[in-house]
Amino acid sequence: MESNNYLIYKLSDLMKRCTKIDAELFRKMDVKRGLRNEDGTGVLVGLTNIGNVVGYERQQDGTLLPIDGKLYLRGYEISDLVNAILEEKRFGFEEVAYLLLSGNLPDKEEVEEFHNLLVKNMPLEKNTLLHIIELEGGNIMNILARSVLELYTFDPNPDDTSRENLMRQSIELMSKFPTIIAYAYNMLRHGEQGRSLHIRHPQKDLSFAENFLFMLKGKDYTPLEARTLDLMLILHSEHGGGNNSTFTVRVTSSSGTDTYSSIAAGIGSLKGPKHGGANLKVTDMLNYLKNSIDDWSDDKEIVQHLEGILTRKEYDGQGLIYGIGHAVYTVSDPRAVLLKRLAGELAAEKHRVKEYEFMQRIEQLAIQTIYRVKGHGKTMCANVDFYSGFVYDMIGIPQDIYTPLFAMSRIVGWCAHRNEELNFEGRRIIRPAYRCVTDERSYASIDRR
Repeated sequence: MESNNYLIYKLSDLMKRCTKIDAELFRKMDVKRGLRNEDGTGVLVGLTNIGNVVGYERQQDGTLLPIDGKLYLRGYEISDLVNAILEEKRFGFEEVAYLLLSGNLPDKEEVEEFHNLLVKNMPLEKNTLLHIIELEGGNIMNILARSVLELYTFDPNPDDTSRENLMRQSIELMSKFPTIIAYAYNMLRHGEQGRSLHIRHPQKDLSFAENFLFMLKGKDYTPLEARTLDLMLILHSEHGGGNNSTFTVRVTSSSGTDTYSSIAAGIGSLKGPKHGGANLKVTDMLNYLKNSIDDWSDDKEIVQHLEGILTRKEYDGQGLIYGIGHAVYTVSDPRAVLLKRLAGELAAEKHRVKEYEFMQRIEQLAIQTIYRVKGHGKTMCANVDFYSGFVYDMIGIPQDIYTPLFAMSRIVGWCAHRNEELNFEGRRIIRPAYRCVTDERSYASIDRR
């Protein structure tokens, strides 16, 4: 065992040396690190009809003008879709999913047919259900990825990439995500906390959001909780082709692989703390601030701690205020703007208005403090992650499924982008270039090394 540990240590040290690349070379060779241009914009690698993320306008001189953020789904501004749904106090995720998958807004009859099809496909195959139940805990994102791969074995045509088969697979995967996540969490709770194991079956008369809450915790939810979750699903359903997990799905799809392998890859990408796991960092940071600040209404005390975070003297030492700033959005994130509306209503229902007001104060002061400490290099705003963890907590959703819920929303966008990628005329495998900067070396036989 000691020799094994020594070898691992030795190889790790060698890995440190062979992975080192002079940072100046990236600039000299004009490498687009992270597929980002020097001005922070994304490198254009494709075209899409699905989603458009807008946070600035490019001026004639090439400079970027910050503007209020806009998110378009199939050409419709998300605020128009969401505001209509909120005003009518109805559920809208099924409608938005239909739009993303088909390109058209459905009428009432089409929404009802689509809803019935989703509920019909929610139950799991017996073997998949039993395998989830047999687990004694574990990361639910990994359980979700493994379950998706397992569904391949139950598909009569898993490798068929015809349009009809791709649509069938899209709908079946979308339907099964809430079931897998709810059952996996109940198993986790049973295994780690000794709680009773509940397997509740989806109900035809419940919406997509309501069915998830019902399978997760029975009828212990309010109408506002269900409508707020429905909003969260809409806001996270699609965010353009350039986000990391959607791009991962498009990259793997371009190779012609099966739907299940491609979606599992997207789940792996989303699991990362710089992507789908970001709201967990926000939640943890806000809990730190709540416990550290004596007077939540004292702006001076709040700013003192925010400065401590930015100067790496407090919290995790990374110098970041999580939930503030976005790769594209500048003046505002439209998802955060829409979420704040129901977050305020839910805070009133849960008697947590003081926390909500504290978060609003943090949002405002954090941006001001960042400008003062780090300079006004880029216009910044709160992103959707800033409020999403707080909303999930008020709904009674445990942190173990914050990121899986993101996947449950984004599966629709993933499938829409996969279907688009596979139906382009003259499509090509995505293959960017990496330039090797290692010097050539002469080979030496093993006894002369």
